[in-house]
Amino acid sequence: MRLDSAPRSVLIAGLLVGLQGVAGLVFTAMLLFREVGGVAAETGGSGYGHAAYFSLLSCGVLAFAVGLLRGKPWSRTPALFIQLLLLGVAWYAFGPSGRPVEGIALAIYCAATVLLLHTPPARLWGMGFTPEEAGRELERAAEERTA
Repeated sequence: MRLDSAPRSVLIAGLLVGLQGVAGLVFTAMLLFREVGGVAAETGGSGYGHAAYFSLLSCGVLAFAVGLLRGKPWSRTPALFIQLLLLGVAWYAFGPSGRPVEGIALAIYCAATVLLLHTPPARLWGMGFTPEEAGRELERAAEERTA
């Protein structure tokens, strides 16, 4: 039986993931403004293509955030996957990109989200158990081992 609502840690993680999606849309808007202003033409890239790509990614991240906030267990795994990908971005910002402050900040943000999604109530919720059901399941498993 699924929980009617997500645990507090999942809701907080949903807000953090939602902020990442909004940041992605702001980045998309900046790409579009650069393209319209002619700045992107100097670099030889297609600002419209980049904007379309990042808008799709950002909308996906927002969909995961909405799923977490609405208590949909399917959204936990993709939200965790996004955090792991962003930890790679944080590593790149810290090391090869030469922006250690931004890299550390992003790593802390992503690690906090991962930890929130790995609390015991969040894990039980992701598996579809209430705490009471999990206790009964553990008792049943212990009885089977002793029998």
